Amino acid sequence: MDILLEGKGVSKYFGGLAALADLNFQVRKGEIVGLIGPNGAGKTTLINVITGISPLSKGTIRFKHEDITHAKPHYIGQMGIARTFQIVKPFSGMTLGENVLIGALFGKSGMKRTMPEALKKVAEVLQFVGLEKKKDVAVEGTTLPDRKRLELAKALAMEPELLLLDEVMAGLTPRETEDVMALVKKLKQGGITILVIEHVMRAIMGISDRIIVLHQGESIAEGTPDAISKNEGVIAAYLGTRYAQRRDAEVGHV
Repeated sequence: MDILLEGKGVSKYFGGLAALADLNFQVRKGEIVGLIGPNGAGKTTLINVITGISPLSKGTIRFKHEDITHAKPHYIGQMGIARTFQIVKPFSGMTLGENVLIGALFGKSGMKRTMPEALKKVAEVLQFVGLEKKKDVAVEGTTLPDRKRLELAKALAMEPELLLLDEVMAGLTPRETEDVMALVKKLKQGGITILVIEHVMRAIMGISDRIIVLHQGESIAEGTPDAISKNEGVIAAYLGTRYAQRRDAEVGHV
């Protein structure tokens, strides 16, 4: 598969603290890459530097072979990269439909769209995430699951080639998590490449083609979900022995 996103020597320092340290990574077109690791490992920082929200200290990032290391966030969005936020960030005082409209007007095709075309995109995206009946509801009157779906809808309205998901399943019930997992798989089937951060191991192992494990700003392992779940270094640094024991017990009952 073609390399869609690539980082070489990616480093980000906050004072003397290295949030990312000489990180090399690739995301290939058409795959779902899971990004896991303990709190403070640098996962959200990596999404922030990819999207231009936080400037790199060192290294380079390329999207479709173009250097975007110093590109502005709006330019990166228009190139075809969209993201969600770990802490949902709806535009207050607006309806769900109006929130999604912003993405439709300022994403990859936004500057070329007429208002009727943008509104059509809003309707398509809201239907996809299951919020079509709440288009005219104010964000202040929505639940956390609705806001998680809205966060996804805003990003999808930008028509990304690469979608960066930051804990879209955090705080959801098992059933709600299953629903979001199904949406993510549909996105892949529709041709969108996905880099996803998630602490819900059942979810990340269930949707990822490949997983990268970060610890203290460095990659300590990379491989298939099965290989990562058996990696002793990953178990010690992040998954823990309880996860390994539960995994072994589940395998024993198959």
